[in-house]
Amino acid sequence: MPTHAIRKPRQIIDRKDLVIRLDDLAERDLKPHEKRRELLATLKDAYRRGFDEVKRRCLEDRANGSVTVREHCYLMDQLIVTLYDYVTRHVFVRGSLTKGEHLSLLAVGGYGRGELCPYSDLDLLFLLPYKSTPYSEQVVEYMLYILWDLGLKVGHSTRSIDECVRLAKTDITIRTALLEARWLWGDKPLAEEFRQRYRAEVIAGSGAGFVEQKLAERDARHNRLGDSRYVLEPNVKEDKGGLRDLHTLYWIAKYLYGITDVRELVDIGVLTTPTARLFIKAQTFLWTVRCHLHYLTNRAEDRLTFDAQKAIAAQLGYTDHAGAAGVERFMKHYFLIPKDVGDLTRVFCAVLEEQNKRKPRFSLRRRKSIGNFVIDSGRIGVKDEAAFLADPIQFLMLFRHAQTQQVDIHPNTLRLVTENLKLVPRLRPNPAANALFLEMLTDSNDPEGTLRQLNEAGVFGRFIPEFGHVVAQMQYDMYHVYTTDEHTIRAIGILRRIEAGELKDDLPVASQVVHTVQSRRALYAAVMMHDIAKGRGGDHSELGAEIARKLGPRLGLTPEETETVSWLVLHHLAMTRVAFKRDIDDPQTILSFAQLVQSPERLRLLLVLTCVDIRAVGPKVWNNWKATLLRELYYRTEDALSGGLSAEARDIRVTRAKDAVRAALTDWAPERVDWFLALGYPSYWLAYDTVTQALHARMVDRAEADKAPLTVDIRPLKSSDVVDVTIYTSDHPGLFARLTGAISLLGCSIVDAKIVTLTNGMALDSFSVHDPQGELPVNTDKQSRLRRSIEDVLTGRTNLRKELAAKPSGLPSRTQVFTVPPRVIIDNALSKTHTILEVNGRDRPGFLYSVARTISDLGLQIASAHISTYGERVVDVFYVKDVFGMKIDHPAKLKTIRSTLMETLQELDRPAAARRKAG
Repeated sequence: MPTHAIRKPRQIIDRKDLVIRLDDLAERDLKPHEKRRELLATLKDAYRRGFDEVKRRCLEDRANGSVTVREHCYLMDQLIVTLYDYVTRHVFVRGSLTKGEHLSLLAVGGYGRGELCPYSDLDLLFLLPYKSTPYSEQVVEYMLYILWDLGLKVGHSTRSIDECVRLAKTDITIRTALLEARWLWGDKPLAEEFRQRYRAEVIAGSGAGFVEQKLAERDARHNRLGDSRYVLEPNVKEDKGGLRDLHTLYWIAKYLYGITDVRELVDIGVLTTPTARLFIKAQTFLWTVRCHLHYLTNRAEDRLTFDAQKAIAAQLGYTDHAGAAGVERFMKHYFLIPKDVGDLTRVFCAVLEEQNKRKPRFSLRRRKSIGNFVIDSGRIGVKDEAAFLADPIQFLMLFRHAQTQQVDIHPNTLRLVTENLKLVPRLRPNPAANALFLEMLTDSNDPEGTLRQLNEAGVFGRFIPEFGHVVAQMQYDMYHVYTTDEHTIRAIGILRRIEAGELKDDLPVASQVVHTVQSRRALYAAVMMHDIAKGRGGDHSELGAEIARKLGPRLGLTPEETETVSWLVLHHLAMTRVAFKRDIDDPQTILSFAQLVQSPERLRLLLVLTCVDIRAVGPKVWNNWKATLLRELYYRTEDALSGGLSAEARDIRVTRAKDAVRAALTDWAPERVDWFLALGYPSYWLAYDTVTQALHARMVDRAEADKAPLTVDIRPLKSSDVVDVTIYTSDHPGLFARLTGAISLLGCSIVDAKIVTLTNGMALDSFSVHDPQGELPVNTDKQSRLRRSIEDVLTGRTNLRKELAAKPSGLPSRTQVFTVPPRVIIDNALSKTHTILEVNGRDRPGFLYSVARTISDLGLQIASAHISTYGERVVDVFYVKDVFGMKIDHPAKLKTIRSTLMETLQELDRPAAARRKAG
C-alpha cells in the first residue's frame, strides 16, 4: 500500500525506527528464547501504539471508514514486513537460497483488498515455487506464532503456484480469496508469476460462470439472513445491502475487467461517474459504521445492536431533533444505504448482460410493445427516453405495467427513474396519476412487490411525501423488527394473502370476513396509512387520521371511503388494546367496544387491519393465543352489535350457564351437581365456557375426595400456544402474587389469569401460560417441575423474592439501552363492577409478582389479570375490587394506589445488585 495514501504514516508506525531496534536486538548476546521474548514485546508495543493512534484518529478526529481501514492495513503491512525481514535475516539466516526455498508473502481476502477493520482477521498466503522445504516451514511457523502471540487472528495457507491454480479452479471461495492477492514482501517475481498464471489459467474463459456463482452465493446468503434490507438490528457486513454485497460487485468487476479501484469502471464505460460515487459513498459509510462497531465492542462485531446504535450515533454526531432521536436519525441514514447498494447491483448486472459478461435472462415470452414501453426477456423498459421524461405519469405507468404483465423493470429504466425523481412531485395533483397509484395498491397481483419497487426507486415517498417521512424510519424498541415503511409494505402483502385464502388456517375469521367488506379500497388505504404519522412527535393515530382525511380525496377515494380510512387509522390499535389488555368476559368491555365500532362493517375492517398489522411487526410476534383473543372479541362484539349481549339479563345468563354445566355432567348424581353449582358466585358462571367449567367440576370433586391441600391441573389449549394451569387450594391474601412468582421461576410468562374464590373459601385460579421454549405443552417433566415450583412456593420451601431477584433477565443485555417510563393508569369507566389498573414498566423476571404483591398489600382483590409484552415493555392490567367487593372510587384511595404502584415500579427499575443489597 503506498504511503502517500496515509496521512503522517510515522505517527502510526515508524518502520525505520522499528528495524533499527530489532537489528540492535539481534546483535545482543541473548539466548534464542530471550530474543524471541524481546522481539514479541517490541512488536506488541509498536502494534499497540499504532492501533491506538488509528483509533484516536477515527474517534477523536472523526476520520471516515475508508481512512481507518487503509491506516489499519498500513499498520499491519509494516509489522508483517518487518517481522519477515527479522526472521529471514536474523533467525533463519541463509547465505543464498535455492530456487525451492524462495518464499513470497501475499495478503489475500479483505486484507488483500487493503480493507482491514480494527479486529478483522488477517489472511496470509505463503507462496512457494514448488513444495514446502524445511527452511520455508521454519520461517512460516516462526512468523505465525509471533503473530498469534500478538493477539492477532491470522488465517493462513502455504501453497505452491500449481496448488493455488488447481484449488482456485475447483473452489469458488479460494478462487475469490486469491483474486485479491496483494504482494507484501519476499520474492516479488514469484508473486508476479502467480498473478499471470491466475489470470491465464483460472480467469480466462470463466467470467460468466464466476458471475453466476457469486450472484447465486449472494442470493443464498440473503435468503439465509431473511432477505430484507430493513431489519432493525442489521449485520453491517452480511445482510442484504451490506458490505458483502459491495464486495460481490467488486469481485465480479475485478474478475472481468482486472480493476483495482471502482473508479476505473467509469473509464471503461461500465459505470457512470454518479454511480461510481454512489458505490464509494455507500462503502465509506458502511466502513465507518463497522470500524466504530469494532472499537465499541473491542472485537470483530458486525451486528449493529440497539445498544451499539445509540453509542455510534453519538460518536458520529447525530443529535436529537424535534420528533426524532439522534439514534433514529442515524439509523434512517443507515437504512438508506442498503437501498443505494440495491440500485448499484441492478445497474451493474444490467451492464454485464449488455456486454455479454453474464448469461442473459431466459424467457419464453415474445417481445411485446405497450405504448412507449417494450417487454423483452421478462423485463420492461422504455423505447424513447425523452418521451418518457417529458410525461412523468409514465413513471407510474411503468410500475403499473410491470405489475399487470408480471415482469421486472429493466435496471437501466430504473436508473432513469431514480436520476429524475425531481419530476415526481408534479404528479401529486394529477387525478390520473393518483388513480394509477390506487390501482397498484389494491391490485390482487402482488401489490407488496410493486410498492416495494416504488419505494426502493424513491418514487413512493416523493409521490406521497407523508409516506416519505417514514421511509427508512426505525422504531427504536425490541418489539418491532422492521422499519416503518417495510412494516407497512409487508402488511399490504399480508392483506393480499388473506384475500387469496393463503392464511385461512392461521386467520380463519379474517379470511372469511375480508370477502364481505364493502370498503375494500378503504381497507387497503388504511393499511397503507395506519403508521404514516410515526415520528412526528405526537399520537401517530390521531395525526395519521388527519393525514388520511387530506390524502383520501387526493387518491380518488369517496367521502365515505375517506371517513372510513380516517376512522380505521385513528382506531387501528383499539382492537389490540381491548383484546390483550381488557377482560373480554366482562360484558361492559364488549359493550364499550361495540359503542366505539358502531357497525359490523367497521368491525370487519378493524379485525382484518389488526391482524395484518400484528403479523407484519415480525416473524415471532403473532401466535395462536393472540388469534384466539381477537377471534373471541370479534364474535362477542358482533353479537353485541346485533343486540344479543344487551338483550339478556345477567341472572338469565348465569342460569343458562349452570344448566349447560348440568347437561355436561350427566354421569354425576343430581345432588353432586347441585353441590358444585352452589360453589360458584355469579361472576364465575360468566367467566368460563361450559367445557372449562365441567373440567373444573371434576378437578374440584377429585381434590375434595382426596382431601388434597393443593391441586394443580395443566392442560394444553387446542389451537393456542399457551397452556392452561389451574390451581385449587385454600384462599389467602397474596396467593395470586405467589402463584405468578412460582410460574415465573421456570422461565414461563403469564398472558392471562382469572382469580376465583368459591363459596367454600377455596381459590380456583387459572393461568394462561406461555413457554418461550415451547416445552411445557408436551414435556411432562417440565410440567412436574412447575407443580413442584408452585408447591414449594406455597409451603415456604422456596424464598420467592430471593430466587426472583437472582434470576437473570430474559432480555439480552443490549436492551438495557431502552428506557421504559413507569406508568400507572386507573380506569373506573370501562367496567361496571371493577376498577381497572393498567401498569406499564420494563419487563424483568418477577415483574408480575411484584406488582400483584403490591396490589394485595393494598388490600385489593384481583379478579382477573391480562398481561401483554411488547419487546422490553410489559403492560399488566388488573380488574380489582376493595375488601368489600366494591369498585374503588374514593379519590384519596385511588391516589394511594397509584403512588404505591409507582414506587414499586421505580424499585424494579433499580439495578438488581442494588435491590439485593437493599433487601
